[in-house]
Amino acid sequence: MNFYTPESRPRLRYGLAARPYNSSDVVLYDTLGIGQAVVLSRLAVAVAGRLDGQSTLAEVVREFRAEYPFAPLSTNDVVGLAVALDEALLLDSPRLRAHLDTPVRRPACLAPFAADPAALRDQLAGLFSASGFPSERPPGGRDRLRAVFVPHMDYGRGNVTYGYAYKELIENTDARVFVIVGTSHYSPSRFSVSRQHFDTPLGLVETDQDFIDRLVARYGPELLEDPVAHVPEHSIELEVVLLQYLLAGRRPFKIVPLLTGSIHDRVVGRADPAGADDIARMVEALHAVEAAYPEPVCYVISGDLAHIGPKFGDARQAQEPWLAESRDKDAAVLRTFESADPAAFFNVIAEEENSRRICGLSPAWLTLAVARPRAGQVLHYQQYVHPRGHESVSFAAAAFYA
Repeated sequence: MNFYTPESRPRLRYGLAARPYNSSDVVLYDTLGIGQAVVLSRLAVAVAGRLDGQSTLAEVVREFRAEYPFAPLSTNDVVGLAVALDEALLLDSPRLRAHLDTPVRRPACLAPFAADPAALRDQLAGLFSASGFPSERPPGGRDRLRAVFVPHMDYGRGNVTYGYAYKELIENTDARVFVIVGTSHYSPSRFSVSRQHFDTPLGLVETDQDFIDRLVARYGPELLEDPVAHVPEHSIELEVVLLQYLLAGRRPFKIVPLLTGSIHDRVVGRADPAGADDIARMVEALHAVEAAYPEPVCYVISGDLAHIGPKFGDARQAQEPWLAESRDKDAAVLRTFESADPAAFFNVIAEEENSRRICGLSPAWLTLAVARPRAGQVLHYQQYVHPRGHESVSFAAAAFYA
């Protein structure tokens, strides 16, 4: 059914890209794998770029004609374009939301294991048995665990670092609700929560609907307004699978999947993140909901550290002595974990203007501000380096205690 008229205000989705199709046409496609690719004229692509959710289709036509008076463009053409884009799920529209509004989220990054959960279990077991992994819990875990900081690298590269964090978690908390605070890699939203349960090769993990209801009531409905944010995201999914692997059969548990977007605006201004209204509101909302919640809660911070090298836009290869310099800067960041002070953590990253793209900045700062741990301990650290220096990503395991 065509829901579009000249007075409609459609908005093109984020996550789209274009590439040449032939000498006159372009393919508009979805980098997130949700919608279908469409072949459009170059004129149609230029018009589609003006679908911002603010201007009506009639206004788009008038503005385009004023800029390009000889362009063969009619209102019917633009209405038809909107219909075609919507049918391909390339607009932020009710059709897209209906398509994505299912009770269960399917795996986005575990496809190789979907048909063979035994292979996945074998890989996860290896995270806890690699050479050098401690048989005893490290000192410092005597107090109640409030949160763990874990990688969201693939399991192959994250390997034993995952094991250090999750061994501490499984041995040192009786929580039945895990708020997974993950880096948002795709959504422009500052915060996004999902009501969907998570399907994995190991079965279904339920989200805590009561916790989410309370959080949305305190923060606001915009937490649920981005239908795309969680669909392709790996930073929550990887942690869900590990919780499931460790806790299934031991005790029932539920999750709260919360994605945190960039706080680069606060870094640039060297401004306390809590000074931003939306961030302060989230800190207050999470803290209040947990304080009143009948079940014990533990936080899982899903974030990596530095991202350097040509893959991330740097001009030079990720090689020594730059790697050593980055390790030293990582050490300065991780030292702030010992005091569990969110201000110290933020400031040391802001001092270098987050030039190394520490993607764990926003989830870690938020969790420290909410959970208010007494102290922290770094359990493990690694720096992955591409053999030809194309990239380097560092990551760590840490624990925070009441």
